[in-house]
Amino acid sequence: MKGKHTNMKLEKMEDFFAARLIGYDEHMKTEIEGAGEFYAYTASLLPGDAQARILDLGCGTGLELEAFFPLNPTARVTGIDLSRVMLNELRRKLPKKDLTLIEASYFDVPFGTAVFDAAVSVESLHHFSADRKAALYRKLREALKKAGYFVLTDYFAESDEKEKEYFRVLQAMKLEQGIEDNTICHYDTPLTVEHETETLRAAGFSEVKMMRRWENTCTLLAKV
Repeated sequence: MKGKHTNMKLEKMEDFFAARLIGYDEHMKTEIEGAGEFYAYTASLLPGDAQARILDLGCGTGLELEAFFPLNPTARVTGIDLSRVMLNELRRKLPKKDLTLIEASYFDVPFGTAVFDAAVSVESLHHFSADRKAALYRKLREALKKAGYFVLTDYFAESDEKEKEYFRVLQAMKLEQGIEDNTICHYDTPLTVEHETETLRAAGFSEVKMMRRWENTCTLLAKV
């Protein structure tokens, strides 16, 4: 595969989004399959209780939170994202909301134990392998309260073969471009719904249910 992907340069995740802030929201809302519905639908699944505590993994500019806060204005949200410019934009859009924003990788941040009523992630986790997500999901489950749950809306691979191909191409590109394997780059490597479900269950979630589908974008609900 040497030379095959040299015209496409991989970018570090935070650099990719920093360079695309202008027009990002419009792109996500109009050019991603199902986006006209899935942000609002995802928000509708989150707790409506006053001052509910929510963890948002890869919150970006907060498109799901824009849909959520009108439903629960007093919610307390902790958002984690690699991109400082995205977090700054989120704060600008929602200046009066109870937001704790953390510029970091959600793989590295401690979540605590039985802290959150629910967690959410939209169009973020499809960049990582099942092995990488396994520890994250265990940590996430520990951070949720007894009746807590995780709402995942993301892009999924349409087959096992496509899933393998995505990871194979990414590894080849990193090798060609001299990028260390543990560097987080912006390149889609979605799992199948089945493998995502297996990873969540292996992390200790008691039930994982497909709620809605828009082509290859789906919403999963994982209960503690």
